[in-house]
Amino acid sequence: MSMPFYVPPEQMMKDRADFARKGISRGRALIAAQSADGILIVAENPSKTLRKISEIYDRIAFAGVGKYNEFDQLRMLGVRQADLTGFQYARRDVEARSLVNQYAQAIGHEFTSGAKPLEVEILVAEVGDDRAGDRLFHITFDGTVLDEHEFCVLGGDAEVVLGRMSENRPADDSLRSTLRSAVGALAGPDRTLGSADVEVALLARNGRRRRFERLTVETVAELIS
Repeated sequence: MSMPFYVPPEQMMKDRADFARKGISRGRALIAAQSADGILIVAENPSKTLRKISEIYDRIAFAGVGKYNEFDQLRMLGVRQADLTGFQYARRDVEARSLVNQYAQAIGHEFTSGAKPLEVEILVAEVGDDRAGDRLFHITFDGTVLDEHEFCVLGGDAEVVLGRMSENRPADDSLRSTLRSAVGALAGPDRTLGSADVEVALLARNGRRRRFERLTVETVAELIS
């Protein structure tokens, strides 16, 4: 009987992390940022049919980078769980924090025990009635949860985009200025992104029950012109 091939646990986790990072880095980045009007989410996405940003529930949005079919399955899991919680209890009982815990457990389990780690990073955002009530949760490929503030960047060359966003934060936090800053950070100094090259959504601080608004190409073009 032959002995099974042994790989140290440290090396196995490193290999899995490298595999996941490589898959995620091939995708285009997205930015989520707080503004006076709510939480703005901007993703570089020229596709007109595949969405990186979606509504989960009344105040909660989901965004993902990496392998589309994998983060879309996570999106559907979140929608089902939020609907179930809202039906069993009350709509106000659906919170981003509980969804994030479930996402972290599912992604972490696949990272440690699955056939391969998920090649995804996801964002769960919840808008509050004021800036202090906003929540930005960034969940990495190994299930680590990062509680972000002001803005965060996922996917692609995240560190470079994050640096550009930090340097070019607008003096005011209007929707127009925040969107321009985010699009500029995604594009960089060597190229230009137009309204057709980005997907934009807003979790609006408008007092209505449902806060998710997807900005049209025409609206984006007007705001960044």
